[in-house]
Amino acid sequence: MKQSMMKAAILEQFKAPLRVGETLRPIPGHNEVLVRIKASGVNPLDLKTREGVAPHTRTAPPAILGMDMAGIVEEVGTDVTGFEPGDAVYGLTGGVGGIQGSLAEYAAVDADLLAKMPKGMSMREAAALPLISITAWEALVDQANVRPGLNVLIHGGAGGVGHIGIQLAKSRGANVFATGSKASQDVIKKLGATPIDYADASVESYVQAHTDGEGFDIVMDNVGGTTLDASFNAVKRYSGHVVSILGWGTHSLAPLSFRAGTYSGVFTLMPMLTGKGRSRHGEILREIANLYEQGALKPILNERMFTLNQIEEAHRAMGDKQIGKIVVSID
Repeated sequence: MKQSMMKAAILEQFKAPLRVGETLRPIPGHNEVLVRIKASGVNPLDLKTREGVAPHTRTAPPAILGMDMAGIVEEVGTDVTGFEPGDAVYGLTGGVGGIQGSLAEYAAVDADLLAKMPKGMSMREAAALPLISITAWEALVDQANVRPGLNVLIHGGAGGVGHIGIQLAKSRGANVFATGSKASQDVIKKLGATPIDYADASVESYVQAHTDGEGFDIVMDNVGGTTLDASFNAVKRYSGHVVSILGWGTHSLAPLSFRAGTYSGVFTLMPMLTGKGRSRHGEILREIANLYEQGALKPILNERMFTLNQIEEAHRAMGDKQIGKIVVSID
């Protein structure tokens, strides 16, 4: 039987425009579901991958990018439980490691990476959430054990992971503070965190102002570089923990050691790249769905609308660092 075709945005070579055209529609295998994709979230890593400057994604052309997706289950493969045709699902499902991404009409997806969409959530919201919400959960819940009464500092609070991190920490009873630019102070405040303008306030001044000089119980770094160094100086002595999603540079651990604090890193792509721990992603997304239904967590979406044929415009918009998560509608 002749295999069906589908429309997709294809990376044929690095540093070149994506080609929107026809390619083979996948067939779901063991523990996979075929999803008709309705929306694909755009992430900064997509831009680095297409430029060939993100070797850790293990991507080689030709490839279909797009890590976040939301859609409708069309067909289930062998041994799939928990999903059936017609289910609305979302997940961080591909676009790295040779796994087909979400800039296509269909994808055969590992069922372990998926969760059912919560009631009331739009496809655009669902496609915005997976990478940023899983990353925030792994950092704050799995690594740092955020809990009631702790003082939590989130660097880059108006960014993708940061704005989810604020809501997640607040939902678990923490007192949340967040750094950002002057332009992002209102966004941070509306999310329920105490805003800190990193350009005007030194580490010492905001540690003194908000923790009486003791330091924050948890510091979440979403920026990397010198911000991670600042995090080591902002954490509470003896019991404080720093967690970073961009701890890839070379840093002196002396400031952290002198405060007797601890550190951990998050690498959200690992389950997709290694095949290990994928079910944890599905579990986290089910938790995120519950928080959404409770009104405790909601993504900030960029108001601009893009289709698959406008993928180049969508990626350029991401490069312009606009407010809110950019989402591409597939059909």
